[in-house]
Amino acid sequence: MSTSHRRSTGRVTITDIAERAGVSIGAVSFALNGRKGVSEKTRERVLAVADELGWAPASAARSLAEAKTDTVGLVLARDPHNLGVESFYMQFLAGMETELSRRGYGLLLQVVPDGDRELATLRGWGRSHRVDGVLLVDLRVDDPRVGLFALDGSLPAVAVGDPSVAPGLTTVWTDDATSMREAVRYLAGLGHRRIARVSGLAALAHTRIRDDAFAAEMRARGLQPVLMRTDYSAESGAAATRSALDSPDRPTAFIFDNDIMAVAGLSVALERGLSVPEDVSMIAWDDSVLCAHTFPTLTALSHDVVAFGAHATRRLFDVIEGAAPAPHLDSTPSIQVRASTGPAPE
Repeated sequence: MSTSHRRSTGRVTITDIAERAGVSIGAVSFALNGRKGVSEKTRERVLAVADELGWAPASAARSLAEAKTDTVGLVLARDPHNLGVESFYMQFLAGMETELSRRGYGLLLQVVPDGDRELATLRGWGRSHRVDGVLLVDLRVDDPRVGLFALDGSLPAVAVGDPSVAPGLTTVWTDDATSMREAVRYLAGLGHRRIARVSGLAALAHTRIRDDAFAAEMRARGLQPVLMRTDYSAESGAAATRSALDSPDRPTAFIFDNDIMAVAGLSVALERGLSVPEDVSMIAWDDSVLCAHTFPTLTALSHDVVAFGAHATRRLFDVIEGAAPAPHLDSTPSIQVRASTGPAPE
């Protein structure tokens, strides 16, 4: 484009800058966008010429760079079959929608098979500007997503998890360590000495936090912790319960990492001819309508998951609007006592 064409359109172009500075169009592009590929001397000359000519980005390009999608993103690296029966994310998503709908925003939800695919999806969204921000859930120990979003602030993000595992990011979390200790104290107060924890995936940060709190509280009371790993499914919860109840020194109480496994564990106990809570006590995590409608009803570590999802979404909008990273405690799940817990058998 010639200087005469610039005068006719009234807009300075990078071709005009290149002609005046005596460099290539590519060098001008590198300099104006802060990219490597030109010397500092050339960069300074290009910027000086651009300022002299009154150059500014084209309005269309500027609008594209600043455009909002009115959409936030969530990637779940979970087995879709488990998601269909696990109530936690159904409630969490409902909470998100209460805040999104108020603002006229939509949710882009992607279910992927593993963490690698999750990270690739998030990177793709960032490059293509598919969403205005993302919630990061199911934080893992040494999670690569934390480093990605803490160092590269181009896509606003909120981590739903303990601040200790997401440095540099805004976090919304529940105090699972305190809740686990409360559950152990409650069962110990009922006389239980053999307590089993039916735990979730070891790679998840909140699993480790609960594991550590369980082991610490048990040992503080002179008790030996029994830890059983699962994948959160009803099948694995039932298998873990079955194995524990068939052992010579079977537990008299269980703490399950979600409600689905607790319901499955309750069924196993009844199949074995055991009475709940007379022979064995059971506690679920998160609480749900399932816990209140089993027989016997399930004691649970309860918190408002819908409110949790809404809270996380509000904080994401804060970050999108420029808020500095900060931790936000949502709640400490507390024991909702129902019929599935009672004194330890004699």
